[in-house]
Amino acid sequence: MPAEYSSQPTTNQIRAWLDAVPDPEIPVISVVELGIVRDLQWLADACEGEPELLVAITPTYSGCPATDVIAGDIEQALRAHGIQRLRLENRLAPPWTTDWITASGRRKLRDYGIAPPAERAAASARAAGSNRLPPVIECPRCGSTATVKISEFGSTPCKAQYRCGDCLEPFDYFKCL
Repeated sequence: MPAEYSSQPTTNQIRAWLDAVPDPEIPVISVVELGIVRDLQWLADACEGEPELLVAITPTYSGCPATDVIAGDIEQALRAHGIQRLRLENRLAPPWTTDWITASGRRKLRDYGIAPPAERAAASARAAGSNRLPPVIECPRCGSTATVKISEFGSTPCKAQYRCGDCLEPFDYFKCL
């Protein structure tokens, strides 16, 4: 490890490093803010002596094409900080949910022009089943709720395309998953 890290870095320090790793599809939000980094822990290894860092990541959906890029970016960031023994693990269960996006991540999405899902929206949608009303989507540009879905599919599979009835601007909505 570099000289400035003479002892093993804490998982809080590592999480801070990973908070600087942007999502490749939405570069204003980090993989930590998006909720992709699910677990960080040091694993003791009696044979090797030096502990191994386990980083568990959960992709936004199982077929997400950015998963390999995200894993590579995480590995590159940690190696740059001197982490030698590293294990990246994909965890598909429990499945990723938009409820895992942090408050700062939601603000960054909105500021970038993407309407974030309402907090706990995914959990309430699953609980309500098929008898639920469509969500009220707020325009990230003007804040209006006079919005209409143009397409279920936006710039990436996890987003839908909407248009604001007041400012008339189109925007992506991060779907509740």
